[in-house]
Amino acid sequence: MIDFDIQFAIRLIPLMMQYLKVTVMLSILTMVIGLTIAFIIALITDAKINILSPLMRIYVSFFRGTPLLAQLFLLYFGLAQVFPVLIKLSAFNAALIVLSLNSAAFMSEAIRGAIMSIDKGQMEACLSIGMTYWQAMRRIILPQAIRMAIPALSNSFINIVKSSSLAYTIGVTEMMAMAQLEAASSYRYLEAFVVIILVYWLLISILGHMQSKLELRLNQY
Repeated sequence: MIDFDIQFAIRLIPLMMQYLKVTVMLSILTMVIGLTIAFIIALITDAKINILSPLMRIYVSFFRGTPLLAQLFLLYFGLAQVFPVLIKLSAFNAALIVLSLNSAAFMSEAIRGAIMSIDKGQMEACLSIGMTYWQAMRRIILPQAIRMAIPALSNSFINIVKSSSLAYTIGVTEMMAMAQLEAASSYRYLEAFVVIILVYWLLISILGHMQSKLELRLNQY
């Protein structure tokens, strides 16, 4: 018979909530920074800028093709041996940097795909009336592309929230770290990880509901 301590599990919930703000803050900052980088990558790639465009493709290939956990360890443990200045980098900032760079690679592809889905005739029409490429992109193409990319970008944010749980591996004290600490100190691994799974499930469900509402509203216009 499974020995599941319900009272212990209930006591864990307030502890998890104390560190929810760390998870949310890390996720929001990652989304903002990652989205900014993603737009830059997508625009450079679409414009086919010499030298920069191939470099952006290598960047995207690297971060999409290697495990996030390995990227975290490379920056926080590996590169710190090569660049001593990184030794002073906090675990939170290291996680933020890696998560931002990683998410930017994925979001840039979503944005680039949205840009490519816009009828090329619109760009040609803009250029024919004297607009520059960047003016046409800013005024005509991007507003449409952003709307089309919203579902994919919303999914990216959900993935960021889930991926932020890996930050505990380099010492960031967030919800997953708290679950691990409580489980290790009490040997109640089942209860701790059931609670953390349910908390993440609830959080992602709320975000998923918000995403559905946003998409429904966008479809009305």
